[in-house]
Amino acid sequence: MNMALAPGFADPVLDAQGVFRAVMDALARPGTVQALSSALVPPAPLPPELAAIALALADHDAPVWLDAPLAAAPAVADFLRFHTGAPIVADPGEAAFALVADPRALPPFETFALGVPDYPDRSTTLVLALDTIETGAGLTLRGPGIAGRATLAAGPLPTDFPGRWAANRSLFPRGVDLVLTAPGRVAGLPRSTDILAE
Repeated sequence: MNMALAPGFADPVLDAQGVFRAVMDALARPGTVQALSSALVPPAPLPPELAAIALALADHDAPVWLDAPLAAAPAVADFLRFHTGAPIVADPGEAAFALVADPRALPPFETFALGVPDYPDRSTTLVLALDTIETGAGLTLRGPGIAGRATLAAGPLPTDFPGRWAANRSLFPRGVDLVLTAPGRVAGLPRSTDILAE
């Protein structure tokens, strides 16, 4: 354990509630961008937004998987274990949450837990660190929580992302959900959302 462990939330209850509310609002209203403020200074290369979501949502019953850049920094796992109690797992299929610092190298969705017919909620929520999230030209979204259509510009994402998402959407009610973050911002792509072809 790193003896110089970075601190967690200043006010664990209120800070976690604020992050939880922002994430839930983002998932309930796909295509909207919610503010996600965090004063956390987690160990590099863990972005503050990914750290805040992990501290708010992960616990000893919600294992966390780290992508290659995050897994290569032992201080990241130490920080998350200490502040959340969540197990850090090597198998993405065992994770309740996957933290992804390099979304361009995002593994195929089917490597994560996709849920089962009787328990579709037993799937992985992927939390991606992006450079930008904005409403406007980009992905065109339709589905529950969206009045008509919504557009979301988010990147970087894998070049084959629309096809991956279409395959994920076809599994509904199974499939993964995505939480997209950028500095100070969060947006949601639940599995029920369609991305329309350009």
